[in-house]
Amino acid sequence: MSARALMFQGTGSDVGKSLIVAGLARALVARGHTVRPFKPQNMSNNAAVTADGGEIGRAQALQARAARVDPSVHMNPVLLKPQSETGAQVVVQGRMEGNARAADYQKMKPGLMPRVLESFGRMKGEADFVLVEGAGSAAEVNLRKGDIANMGFARAADVPVILIGDIDRGGVIASLVGTKAVVDPEDAALIAGFIVNRFRGDPALFADGMKHVAELTGWVPIGLVPHLPDAARLPAEDALALNAARERKAGARIRIAVPVLPHIANFDDLDPLEAEPEVELVRVKPGTALPGDADLILLPGSKATIADLSALRAAGFDIDIAAHVRRGGRVLGLCGGYQMLGRTISDPDGIEGPPAEVEGLGLLDIETRLTGDKKLVAVQGQTSDGVGFSGYEMHIGETSGPDTARAFATIDGQPEGAISADGLVAGTYTHGLFADDSQRAAWITRLGGAVSGLNYEAGVETALDALAAHLEAHLDIDALIRIAR
Repeated sequence: MSARALMFQGTGSDVGKSLIVAGLARALVARGHTVRPFKPQNMSNNAAVTADGGEIGRAQALQARAARVDPSVHMNPVLLKPQSETGAQVVVQGRMEGNARAADYQKMKPGLMPRVLESFGRMKGEADFVLVEGAGSAAEVNLRKGDIANMGFARAADVPVILIGDIDRGGVIASLVGTKAVVDPEDAALIAGFIVNRFRGDPALFADGMKHVAELTGWVPIGLVPHLPDAARLPAEDALALNAARERKAGARIRIAVPVLPHIANFDDLDPLEAEPEVELVRVKPGTALPGDADLILLPGSKATIADLSALRAAGFDIDIAAHVRRGGRVLGLCGGYQMLGRTISDPDGIEGPPAEVEGLGLLDIETRLTGDKKLVAVQGQTSDGVGFSGYEMHIGETSGPDTARAFATIDGQPEGAISADGLVAGTYTHGLFADDSQRAAWITRLGGAVSGLNYEAGVETALDALAAHLEAHLDIDALIRIAR
């Protein structure tokens, strides 16, 4: 079996590539096709564990779910996990292969193409269609040499391209037409059609806009996709989504404050809480104090725990958290956030940066040593109150200390995590905790709210079906099938 393939590139980051691929995967599966998602190179600290013990971008895991298949490391053969402004951890076919600064990675890319094409070949061998997602902007001609993420891959694999523009951010005609103007003519020849995403208002008002783009580029107009509010119920890949404005929830009885730090990771841990009608999730960036009326302060995961701990202190969040605990408020740390809650964090091997040992927040009597292989595993267990959960672990480091005797949870018969002597502060390495309905309900009850009965995972499935129906209504999917090769 060898699949048809079609690549979706964007005029920029966060134009909706990931969700359009997810929606099309579900739509094609509904038509009776077998589908595999594929992203040659992803840069994201939102990652998922695969059944074969590797990791890929969270968006590709969602796309696999949309295609009703298990995620595989070959769906995202190169994953870059930023650890600084200029460097990232490099994960190849699910396994960490080291760290590289941006300039060094540019030299690495040509050597990675054979493994990217190997993974692509595996996906083609399993399906009728492979839907390929590009990264960032197709117009980043400064990065074209050795490219494996966009046009470099499309040329190497001979895959036609559909270009996506986001009208919501303005200038969509210029960004689409401008892309053709700046890319290499041989690259431009691979672009067969275009999609305008996130339209608001009367579609008739942009009919001439679609016509102008088609005339100026020679590309087939595939469709004008109206903004879909239900898409917000699906996990976002790009950290840019953290900047989205959110209104205060009417009737919310629980406030959960989340400090947003530079290297926040696996922030989809927050999505199930935000879906709860009685929970107002407040994302707080440096420059603003954590709200004094928060019921819970949640410290999420981090790709660079020591650097983010420094950023937390620079923002004064450590003072806010200490005051919150003195008032009897609860704190929960997830993964890197758990590590920050302890007395010390040491990085003797320089995994995250120069070798160092730093003081933690001192809210848990534990210490963490960043060493050893990365742990990547799906887990099931129960918290200390006897409530079951499922999730996954994705971390480097070993944590020990007196407070681990009060384990947060038991996993496979072994204690995991820690709770302070007064019970107000807790930490765990488990991600995906709140996607478990029973575990989320227990926390809402503990914080004084009423359980809504929300089935989070069923809601994700409903949202994927709604996205597929939306794209069926507004895109020419038959044209996409004809274009694919």
